[in-house]
Amino acid sequence: EKIPSEKELSEEYSVSRITIRRAVEELCDEGYLVKQHGKGTFVNKPKLYRKVTQSNYVESFTETCRSNGMKASGRVVRKQIVPIRQDEQTFFCLPENSNLIYISRVRSADDQPVMMENIFLPYEGNEYLLAADLDKLSLFTLIEQHTGLRPTNTAQRTIEVLRAPADVAELLDVPVGEPMFYINVYFQNDNKQPVYIGRQYM
Repeated sequence: EKIPSEKELSEEYSVSRITIRRAVEELCDEGYLVKQHGKGTFVNKPKLYRKVTQSNYVESFTETCRSNGMKASGRVVRKQIVPIRQDEQTFFCLPENSNLIYISRVRSADDQPVMMENIFLPYEGNEYLLAADLDKLSLFTLIEQHTGLRPTNTAQRTIEVLRAPADVAELLDVPVGEPMFYINVYFQNDNKQPVYIGRQYM
């Protein structure tokens, strides 16, 4: 919601506009408020906190939302069969003529889009995903139910900051060029068996 103007807040709380301005700036710096040019100052949406440590342990998006008191949801953007690339071939130990299942989903916390995930898995053994309703299900849980493999750690994970491309910006409801994280993750189970590759915009 939009907050009152500096003048209105100054009159309501009987303090100077300089004090109001400083308080608003501090709340903006801390992420509670956000200024929108030409529109005013608004209460910011709740943030989703996710621990980033040197541990290779991973948790699903659904688990992350639950630990933040939020409800996870998703929307499938794309499902298709694609040819394997070199890094995927190496990770999955598959021949060069293999195919993968590619799934793109927008993940939301309390109905606020926060992540676009691109998932790659071997086609063989994961065909069930092409017919599965992935809008409300945790991929971690679904994979474990069908294959017995649950992602528990990562073989490799890289994080970089980039500006939102037009297609991603539209899906996540942010301006084109908005800074965001791009995370490339190679998920495996406790026995170091490859499970899937995630390429995520957050």
